[in-house]
Amino acid sequence: MAAGALLAAGLVLALGPAASEVGRPGEQRSRVRVLSAANWSLVLQGQWMVQFYAPWCPACQQIEAAWENFAKESEHLDTTVGKVDVTQEPGLSGRFFVTTLPTIYHAKDGVFRRYRGSRTSEDLQGYVLERKWEAVEPVAGWKSPSSLMMHGMAGLFHLSGCIRQIHSYFTGTLGIHVWGSYAIFILATLLIGLILGLILVLIADCLCPSKARYREEASVEWIEKENAELTAVEEVEEAEELSANELEEAAEEKDISDGEDGARSSEEANSSEAGSEEDSAVDEGSGTEETEDICEQPPTDSENQSSVRQRKSQVADNGL
Repeated sequence: MAAGALLAAGLVLALGPAASEVGRPGEQRSRVRVLSAANWSLVLQGQWMVQFYAPWCPACQQIEAAWENFAKESEHLDTTVGKVDVTQEPGLSGRFFVTTLPTIYHAKDGVFRRYRGSRTSEDLQGYVLERKWEAVEPVAGWKSPSSLMMHGMAGLFHLSGCIRQIHSYFTGTLGIHVWGSYAIFILATLLIGLILGLILVLIADCLCPSKARYREEASVEWIEKENAELTAVEEVEEAEELSANELEEAAEEKDISDGEDGARSSEEANSSEAGSEEDSAVDEGSGTEETEDICEQPPTDSENQSSVRQRKSQVADNGL
């Protein structure tokens, strides 16, 4: 039984979407193409309508019949209808950045648009026949599923799916407690971080120059800098000493010049005093001479007239 299931799964993987469309014996063939990480690039060519769903999603179960009817009319619409199980293809759901279920995308030659209308078969057919998708703004280039950024997002979603599967294996198959599984993941994360850090250190050592050589060069530069600073300090000290000596010499010269100036000033003061005494003596002599001259001067005319008048008055008094 298990071998038969494994053989059937191997046939589905080998044949791809064609085998999934055949279905079980007695069932009507489905025209919905099953997309996976291996064949999703088919969406980049032609016109597609792709639904992202999950088996446990009630909304996805409600539109399953309408989606199948829409796929039956796809030949007349020149459109290919596909679906993606996000539980089986986490990487592909991350590439399209699917956050709600169900999510429907319209693709035309690699240009993607999000379908947000009604999910009935008639509305889906009208969206394609009436070319209503032309009025919808396409997904930005950096968010396009074929962009480099979304390629990295697909890797992250795929990694999360692998971690979920490993966690289920630890807790379900091995019977490890949930917290024990978390502890294992924490230790594995730390170990991977240490390994990546060691790899980065090795790469840096290979690409960058040796640290010892760098330290030697830095030490030589530091010694040269210290020597230059010492020489500069010594030159400053020598200059200060020279300036101090020059100041002392200048002070001595100033003292000598001040002494000579004092002697000269005292001599000049003495000579000035002697000259002043001579001048005073001369002045006194000149004063006596002037008094003598004044005494020797004859009487003036006014004095003669006054004496004549006095004599006349005396004669008149005697005649009376």
